[in-house]
Amino acid sequence: MNQDTNIHKTANFAVLSVSFEKADAETRGKFAFFDENVKNFVNEIHDQNMGDAFVVSTCNRTEIYTTTQNYLLIAELYCKTIGVSLTEFMQYVNILKHEEALNHLFRVAAGLESQIIGDFEIIGQIKNAYHRFKKEKKYSNPFLERAINSAIQISKRIKNETGISNGAASVSYAAVHYILKNQTQISDKNILLLGVGEIGQNTVENLVKHVYKPKVKVANRTSEKAEKIAEKYNIPQIPFDNLHEELAETDILIVATGAQHPIINKTHFPNGKETLVIDLSIPNNVEKNVTENTNVSLVDVDQLSLHISETMIQRQKEIPKAEGIIKEMTKDFVEWEKKRKLAPNIHHFKAALKKMENYEMHNIHKKHKYVDVNDMQLSDKLIQKITNRFAKYIIDNPLKAEEISKLMHEILVEQPKNEFNEKH
Repeated sequence: MNQDTNIHKTANFAVLSVSFEKADAETRGKFAFFDENVKNFVNEIHDQNMGDAFVVSTCNRTEIYTTTQNYLLIAELYCKTIGVSLTEFMQYVNILKHEEALNHLFRVAAGLESQIIGDFEIIGQIKNAYHRFKKEKKYSNPFLERAINSAIQISKRIKNETGISNGAASVSYAAVHYILKNQTQISDKNILLLGVGEIGQNTVENLVKHVYKPKVKVANRTSEKAEKIAEKYNIPQIPFDNLHEELAETDILIVATGAQHPIINKTHFPNGKETLVIDLSIPNNVEKNVTENTNVSLVDVDQLSLHISETMIQRQKEIPKAEGIIKEMTKDFVEWEKKRKLAPNIHHFKAALKKMENYEMHNIHKKHKYVDVNDMQLSDKLIQKITNRFAKYIIDNPLKAEEISKLMHEILVEQPKNEFNEKH
């Protein structure tokens, strides 16, 4: 029995991960992947017949998920796309394969691998990243589709069934928490939020929620986006071109932009005004030299993560429950994977039974000019039951699957064919 060798390539699944565990914010910034890179990266993978891959790039991590047979070729192409050397990339990357890679994806989606445990912003970022890649791809990948859907379900269950997200502790909240802890008379401070992407929007929401009547304004290179956020939260929006003038009056600047290079530097703070600058961007969008100006202080993502330890202690107690859900759903995924791998064997077995059924029903009709509907329904049930038994056996005994499938083929297909030839 010929089997399509391309039907199942999930054994190639791998993750190449650069995260806060090995790389600081500045280093992570070098490996960040931007939306404008997606199209070329996807086209190169397809043109070179390298399988499939997509990239998740956030403030805490950049990860390549791939089903290619040679993940190093994907790594090389990735480095070429973003303009870094493969040697430097390999210094910081963790590589996980097969079920370890799948488990890692599920743990990341669950917020267990985040710098702030239980940070559920990550699942939205995974979904958005995958959809951006999917738009550019020429074909679907059933394994990645199922893996992403399972990751989403895991995230939902953990959020609903455990307390791992109790106590606000996202990166955006950490910024507001830092302000609350380190600033006085916050309601009197002029706050400017630069950038209204996902993290910027979450920051505005947290400011409005936790600060009494905050004097916050928003600015963004694309004014339409800023206008929508300003309208939603009933706060002023300033034109990006007026940034210099606005900074002269700003007490707290929060930068949540997605530029590839710093857009804020020491020239933006010439007058010695006391200013707190919080950089939520990866790569950093604020140059470190801003602190050379008198009275300007700078805090980045890594520093913010140190200020939420109490919440983390409570969340860590919920990790075993979350891991239990991941274990359960990983088992379901592996079962699906086995069935998918052996689907051609199962379909072939059932088709052979159906062929025998059609032959026998034809003979009955030929003899009696009639076939009872109940007999047909009973026959269908028996075929399904026998097929289920066959499927369960080869799934439970994968090493015997080919041998058993071949034997069934000989009994159900070859033997009847030989008998027919002998008679005729």
